[in-house]
Amino acid sequence: MAKDVEGEFTAKDYTDPPPAPLIDVEELGKWSFYRAVIAEFIATLLFLYITVATVIGYKHMSDTNLGNPDAACSGVGILGIAWAFGGMIFILVYCTAGISGGHINPAVTFGLFLARKVSLVRALLYMIAQCLGAICGVGLVKAFQKAFYVHYGGGANTLASGYSRGTGLGAEIIGTFVLVYTVFSATDPKRNARDSHVPVLAPLPIGFAVFMVHLATIPITGTGINPARSFGAAVIYNKDKAWDDQWIFWVGPFIGAAIAAIYYQFVLRAGAVKALGSFRSNA
Repeated sequence: MAKDVEGEFTAKDYTDPPPAPLIDVEELGKWSFYRAVIAEFIATLLFLYITVATVIGYKHMSDTNLGNPDAACSGVGILGIAWAFGGMIFILVYCTAGISGGHINPAVTFGLFLARKVSLVRALLYMIAQCLGAICGVGLVKAFQKAFYVHYGGGANTLASGYSRGTGLGAEIIGTFVLVYTVFSATDPKRNARDSHVPVLAPLPIGFAVFMVHLATIPITGTGINPARSFGAAVIYNKDKAWDDQWIFWVGPFIGAAIAAIYYQFVLRAGAVKALGSFRSNA
């Protein structure tokens, strides 16, 4: 076995796993598949409940119309909201990674599907479960604090005034690229096959990616980078502005996820070179 540059660690043998079948109907007969779908539903429900409740709570505590002279300095602030989103992703990915892979985001599922990490059947049912979970999570927030929920915008993603739709779309594309790129890097089985000075706990960099993207894009779009998050909030809030901008929070994340999948698989992992070499060897 080959040693690393310092000669103290050895690299383990590694072979890329085969791609997932495009359509794997056999999954439909396995309990482990439905368990994974349920895990995605519950994880997305919890994600939306905690994060949207945090957004509503912050807007209430910082409301200058309530007569609080320190309202501007009250609540968790944008930094706290970003931590809520990133922290919940860290927790939920850690809890569900061994069951469903811990996607909790249709854009992540889409990127992994393009890389043939999951089948089309699994990808579609994951996305449905994620969207339903998001709707239920936001619905719980509205049920528990309806007055605040309606008054403070329902945590819905909308394009902020002063920004063009192109800017919003670009923010969603780049933000989702950062997230999905991190997912690919942190969960790459080739990384786990190497001895490393610092072992990587996959949920940690994924959570930090969500946190950093929120810091950058909350002022622009409220940060979507997760179509289920944006869709669930729009369904429950159900106002024109949320629906008018909804396409941004689907098109942007899906484009960003696709770019990340192509970049990681065919550039960093040299998938195109391997495919060409295989083609030539079979010619």
